[in-house]
Amino acid sequence: MNLPVASLILAILGLHAAAAPLKVLLVDGQNNHKWMETSPELKKILEENGLATVEVATAPAKGVDMFKPDFAAYQVVVSNYNGEPWPEATREAFEKYVSGGGGFVSVHAANNSFPQWKAYNEMIGVGGWGGRNEKSGPLLRLRDGKWTADTTAGSAGHHGQQHEFLMVTRAPEHPIMAGLPPKWMHGKDELYDHLRGPAQNVTVLASAFSDTATGGSGEDEPLLFALSYGKGRVFHTALGHGLEAIKDVGFATTLQRGTEWAATGKVTQKVPANFPTETAATPRP
Repeated sequence: MNLPVASLILAILGLHAAAAPLKVLLVDGQNNHKWMETSPELKKILEENGLATVEVATAPAKGVDMFKPDFAAYQVVVSNYNGEPWPEATREAFEKYVSGGGGFVSVHAANNSFPQWKAYNEMIGVGGWGGRNEKSGPLLRLRDGKWTADTTAGSAGHHGQQHEFLMVTRAPEHPIMAGLPPKWMHGKDELYDHLRGPAQNVTVLASAFSDTATGGSGEDEPLLFALSYGKGRVFHTALGHGLEAIKDVGFATTLQRGTEWAATGKVTQKVPANFPTETAATPRP
């Protein structure tokens, strides 16, 4: 076989390998949100265009002592879970998985989960509710163009009325955000505010202003994050309360890109032509 032909075959094989779908585990089963509606849509989004194959691990409605997913069989775990603490063996397996290089994606109320689990809170950076307060860690506040730790005392987790809001890109050079517009409208959703936690090894990817007119904080609130935990990568989106919020091109695009990045450290997807503009959100069919 001559060299050019061999090189061509290797290139084709390389492209084929690169195009293999990501192996994703979606965890759900307990949540104070309608996970039975949102999980199928999350699965649909992630499997679009051959990006991933998604298997679902659904915890029992009560009692999770036997909930022991095989995290190591997947490249990335996506959580749509907010419920009872997992058993110790499952927590240890998950910590080992992420710290060893596995990817993790936290969706919306997954950041309400496990307020007493130190490693989990380090993974997500900031969270809300569940008795979290200043002892859980600082708020992230935008001051003079930089995200700073605010140790002001108070509880964690709040939102005003659901509404459309303007997302602002804060890390345009990050692979997840590369090519996205500086600002875009997000569909009707809960705009979480006063999230707090360890806030270490975190990059705020995007934020939105939480207007007091809709019951918000009057602050720019971080809503999309990229983090590291050991050798693992974490994408945390505080967006996605319900179907109306999830069936949104901006949400879907950032979820797809964040999941790929968490799994591989790269983003190969192009920004869709119908990505939202600064003045209008784009609903998905």
